[in-house]
Order: sequence, then structure tokens, then C-alpha cells
Amino acid sequence: MKKFFLSVSLLGWLLIQETITIAQSRKVPSYSGIYPQLAMYNKEGECGTGAVVPWAGRLWVVTYGPHLPLGSSDKLYEITPDLKQIVRSESIGGTPANRMIHPESNQLFIGPYAIDSKAHVRVIPYKTMPGRHTGNARHLTDPKGKIYYGTMEEGFYEVDVNTLVPTMLYEDGNISRKKESDESNNLENTLLPGAHGKGVYSGQGVMVYSNNGEPGAKALAQFDVDAGSLSEWNGKDWKVVRRNQFVEVTGPGGIYGNKHPETDPIWATGWDHKSVLLGVRDKTTGWHFFRLPKASHSYDGAHGWNTEWPRIRDVGTTQKPDYLMTMHGMFWQFPQGFTASNTAGIRPRSAYLKVIGDYARWNDRLVFGCDDSAQKEFLNKRKVKGNLEGPGQSNSNLWFTSLNLPDQLGPNTAEGAVWLNEAVSANQPSEPFLFAGWANRSAWVQNNSDSDVQLTFEVDKSGTGSWSRQQTVTVGAHKAAHVPFAAVVTGEWIRIKSDKAANLSAHFSYSANDTRTTTANPLFAGLSTVSTTATSGGLMYGLGADRRALGLAASTYNGGQSTDVGYYELNADMQLVRKEDAGVLNVIKTKFAIPQNVVTIDESSVLIVDDKGRRWRLPLGNDAYTTLTNQAALRICREVATERDLLNCHGTFYELPAENADGYAKIRPVSSHNLRINDYASYRGLLVMTGIDLNAAKTNEHIIVSDDKKAAVWAGAIDDLWKLGKPTGHGGPWKNAAVKADEASDPYLIGFYDQRSLQLSHKATQPVTFTIEADPVGSGVWMTYKSFTVAPGKTIDYTFPKDFQARWIRFKTDKTCEATTYLSYK
Repeated sequence: MKKFFLSVSLLGWLLIQETITIAQSRKVPSYSGIYPQLAMYNKEGECGTGAVVPWAGRLWVVTYGPHLPLGSSDKLYEITPDLKQIVRSESIGGTPANRMIHPESNQLFIGPYAIDSKAHVRVIPYKTMPGRHTGNARHLTDPKGKIYYGTMEEGFYEVDVNTLVPTMLYEDGNISRKKESDESNNLENTLLPGAHGKGVYSGQGVMVYSNNGEPGAKALAQFDVDAGSLSEWNGKDWKVVRRNQFVEVTGPGGIYGNKHPETDPIWATGWDHKSVLLGVRDKTTGWHFFRLPKASHSYDGAHGWNTEWPRIRDVGTTQKPDYLMTMHGMFWQFPQGFTASNTAGIRPRSAYLKVIGDYARWNDRLVFGCDDSAQKEFLNKRKVKGNLEGPGQSNSNLWFTSLNLPDQLGPNTAEGAVWLNEAVSANQPSEPFLFAGWANRSAWVQNNSDSDVQLTFEVDKSGTGSWSRQQTVTVGAHKAAHVPFAAVVTGEWIRIKSDKAANLSAHFSYSANDTRTTTANPLFAGLSTVSTTATSGGLMYGLGADRRALGLAASTYNGGQSTDVGYYELNADMQLVRKEDAGVLNVIKTKFAIPQNVVTIDESSVLIVDDKGRRWRLPLGNDAYTTLTNQAALRICREVATERDLLNCHGTFYELPAENADGYAKIRPVSSHNLRINDYASYRGLLVMTGIDLNAAKTNEHIIVSDDKKAAVWAGAIDDLWKLGKPTGHGGPWKNAAVKADEASDPYLIGFYDQRSLQLSHKATQPVTFTIEADPVGSGVWMTYKSFTVAPGKTIDYTFPKDFQARWIRFKTDKTCEATTYLSYK
């Protein structure tokens, strides 16, 4: 069947070559694989990329707005091999993310469009098939003549592939009800639990449907309420398989459908507040579920809005398939032969920052369709951003990369839980948790019960379901334990069971050996260093009203004092041109000003008090950042990828989840630097930064200098930030601080750093015992790690082992005293 599919695609390619002439390729500007002229805009609150499919010799792309079941200003795009963008006149928009190649009719179905092998486009009008099209599946009884469409509000249709006439099976939820606004609650549907549909696939006699959200106001603010569901339909009745947030549903056949639908497995990915979920359906034994760690928590949120469309997709060749999975900020290697009885081979590749809606292999490159810059920013507001507004117009772009880029970005450090403050039955094993693929591994377990428990760790060494004991740990009543695993301990999966019923938490923390240095990649050459007195800066704003340019209120800085230079616009050809537009200049200087006093910098850390009143402390970098931050000369926080923020604080970039995904509690450091970055923003899929040394800018193609040589910006991809260097820092929650006995310090970030050392000291006249507590994930579950007794006038030095990994650390002393806890991350 796969050979047949490929021959169909090849036939389409040959036919289209007879009808078009490809123009001679001309050099077009690109920055880290992003071509500005391929940017896609709409007139909606968001412009995401819903589907990316090579077909008929071209690359086909659809964009979507946020909640538009009856059409929108979004387009169907046709990209030629020489990267010419053609906006198809047949476009009717909407919120589409569905795509399927139907080999029998030789058509690509993408959004509401059917495209034949000669690139002829036919349209299914929204008035005959309303809804936010989220997935397609092969028909259960007539796969040659019909396909299924599923919508995000549980509308289901079967469509004749020849006439394109749809027959409604279940009415879309938007028909009888209307959503109040893009930011309002998900519509509550009556067919299935959950909301915000995502995946559709068929096989083994059923159609499987996933959703990843929940209706109701609580889901807009909390990340850990019950949400989402995975369900299946046998052609007559629906069955809810599992009540969790699910996204992708697919199988080895991918967008063609399974080659052997009666027996081939069906895969589903999802998550809950503890970890990533992976399901596989077996024809005989049904669904089986496994857990994987999260690299990023920016995708959390009970409403389901923060994920877009995670995928599993074959980006290899006929001779060598290569399944790439995206899930919670990690690229994963996914085995083609993954079944309920053969679960070996899932491996983490690298972490990423882009928000990806779909991807494909095209002309020996990977092409990622992204969700880059949303005008509304939805619920992602916080004090540290001030009154900063979103861009004037939503836009996104494609990201072209090498085939091995998924192995080359951020370290694959990740964590997740199997139990979290929950009642566990005696001798009932947890769900299997991925164990293979990391250099450093450990578990954190906590017993919240009144008696001791014995916890047994078991491993499945080969992914065949054969479990063997790895070790047993006794955890006392209301105690915790850190359990490291030696590198020689092998296994695909690990699970835990308790010898008695108890209330338990159990986390797994895995880290990579960060091989990065502290030296920035040359692509950042020409950006001013923090010790530079004079720099070319400016505030930026993506213009609206279809101007499709980036406005720059340019300035020069001498120390912390700025002098206006003028107004400039960066156009699609990446030319920075001086303009006269006093109105826009005033808008940028007022509505996009850097807010003052949003963080507090003391002697040993950066203190942030979040919108919920929670206190968090981050490490310090170069001392020069303190004055510049207090002078509001450096942008601290901004959204540059949809529905999450990029925090740049005291010389470190962080990925910062939205508050509805638990915000600072789940922060992730990306890289540290020594740069004086004045502002940063998203534009045409690019990360654009100001703070340029004009004298050094000429040698770097990532820097665009204005026509009058008085202003400049840097342009690249957000994932270039990994190349600045590994995260470093120093400080601690206490420096000669007056502390009370048994009172915990503020949480201080320790996760994702490499070489970590600690110094403990005090000014008491008696020995003082310091207790170190760790929060593995940021969920507020604090576990005792170690205690040290420090004699008067002495300092204890401690180096954390590589297998220690937790996001936050805090300290307590057994006596009231003046204490110092100094941490160094190198």
C-alpha cells in the first residue's frame, strides 16, 4: 500500500510538471531557515499553521484563526520548489488542521479543500459542512468512496470523495450555540466529555477522536482539573476510553491511513498535570497506556489552547522510515513498530521553543509550520510584561531545517510523575514510565501516610511487558527519598508499586549532559555586550492594518539613558528603512515601553512575585544587569511564540509558561549570555532583537542595518537561543539573612543547570543544621534531600551530583540565625 501511495504522489508530480514552468531560483533572504517572504497573515486574533503537506510537486499549507467555524480571512497556500508563495483564490479560511491523502481518488484533503494530482483545488463550503475541521480518517465501511471529517466541537461528517457532498453524522456544537469571544470558555458539548477536539483516526473497526480541553471558567485558570478525553466510535455507538487531555491520534500509516487497518496499531498522545501520556490500541487487548516526562510545561492548561497540534509523522523515506513525534517541547524518536507487545525504542531527541502545528519532509529538508505571533495573546497576561500589547496583526511562518535538526537544539532534560499526592492501592503498579534515553536519572518519592512503606521499582528491559525488580526502597511515614539510578541500569520502562495502601507522590527526573559551553555562537556577533556603554537600541511593534512590517522606535543608549534616533520599518525584504510616522512612533513609545520595577534585584538573587502572590528567586548574572534593569533599559518579558512568554532576566533567557499553565512554577532556563538586549519581538516567524554594536554589525548576516546606518536589528529563530551557551548563574535565597528556625526560604531555581555547587554558612555561636528541600517539578510538593550541620565560623561546600535534578530548591535551619546559602551554576 505504501508503494502505491508513493506512486500516486509521483504521478501527481509528473503531471504537474507538464503544466507549470518553474522559474529560475533566485536568492531570497532567510535567517536560520525562516524565509520572511513566506510569512502568512490573517485578520484574526491568531494565525496558526494547521497543516503542512507535500503534494503534486508543491508544499500545501493552511492557516487558522482561533474560533471560526464558518470561515475566516485565512488562506490555502501553495509553495513552489523555488519558494514562491501562491495564495489560492479558492481560500475560505476557518480553523482547519486536518489533512489526509486519499490514494484511491488521488487527492489531498487539507482543511475544507480537496486537491488533485494536477493541483486543481475544490472546496467544501462551510455552509454545507460547518465546524473547525480538526482531523480526517478513512471510512469504516466505504474507504474507497468516502472519508470522515471531525471538528473541534464534535461535528462529524462522511464526505463523498468524488462529489464532495458531506453527510452529517453528528451536529457540530457551533450550530446551536455561539462562543462569546476568543477568550471565553470552551463550548460545552453534549456528545463526549471534554472540549476542544484535536485528533481523528480510524482502524480496528473504530474511529478514534481526541479532545484536550474542558469547558467552564475553572479550566481557564487552572491546569490540574479534570479535562479532555479519548473516545472511539464503532459506526453506531461512542465509548469514552480515558478521561484525560489527548491530542494526536494516528498510526504507522500516518496521513494515508493504516496499511492494514484491521490489525495495525492506533497511537494517541496526551497529558495530564503529572506527565505526558501515550496510548496504543491493540485489536485484541484494547488500549494500553504509558507515561513520558515533560520537557516543557508551556503546553499545560486545562482549556487545551496552549498545545496547537502535536503530531507523530514519518519524515523518512520509503527505504528508511523515520517517525518524529512532537510533544510538550521535545522532539522524540518514535518507533514505527510500536505496539502493545513491542514498546521499545522511544527516545528523546532535543528540546525546542517554537510552537509547531504540523511538519513534513520536503525536498530533503524538514518544514515546520508554526504558530508564532497572535494579536490577542488570549489569556497570557502578567504583571512583569506591564501593559504591553500584542502585535498589530497575527502572523506565522514556516521553518525550514536540516533533517537532523531535531537532534541539535536544547538538552533533553525532562521530568514527570506517576503519582502526585494520591491514594495508591497495595501492590498495584503505577503506569509504565519511560526509562531509556537519558544520561542521568533519578526518582523522588514521598510518603504522606502515617506508616512506613516499601516501594519496589521494576523495569521492563526490552519493551515486551516482562517486568523484573530493580530495587526496593523503604520510605518512612511523612518522609521522602531521592533514588538515583546508575547508568548501568537498563530498561525501556520503569514502574513502582507499594507494599501497602498509602498516599504517595512519585516523580522521575531525567537530565542530559549539557555539552554546550558558555561561549555564544558567532551568529550573535555584533550584539552589544552588557558592559558596553553605547549601543543601538529601540522598541519594536508588529504593525497592523495589513502593513505587514515591523515598526522600530530607534534609539541610542549611553549607559542607561536613551536618545531618540527616529522611526524605521523592517519590510518583507528585510530592509530597515527610515519613515516619517509620528503616530506609530508615539504608539510604540507609549504602549510598548519597558515597564519599571517589575522585578526586584537584591544582593544574591532576582525576586519575582507572580500574579498569584507567589515568590520565586532566580540566579544572578553579570552585575551590570542590575543597574540596566532598574533603569528599564532591558525588556524583561514578552510573548514571541504563541501563548507563552520569553523572559530575559539578569543575563538568562527563560521559557515562561502562561499563568494558566502554572507560570513561574514551571519556568525553564534556556541559555545565559552577556548581551545588552534592549528589546525583542516576533515578526514573520523570526525572533528580532535590538541592542546592536553598529561598529561590529557588518560581518554578521543576521544583523540588518538601516539605509541611513543609524539603526539596526538582529534576526533569527527563537531556537537559536540555545546556541548562546548553557545556563549559568550565582546567588541564593539567603545572604547574611535573618532567618527563623524551621521557616523555609523562598524557592530558588536549580533545575536545568549543569555544574552546581553550594556553600552554607551562618553567624550563630552554636552549630546550625541546614536542611535542603527540593520541588522536583514546581508543583509545590517539597521533599527533603539532605541536611548539613555547620559549625560556627565554618563554611560547608557541597557539589550536587549529576543525578540530582529538581526545578526548585529551598532551605530551612534548625535555629534562628543569620544564614547564607550561596549557589554557583557553571
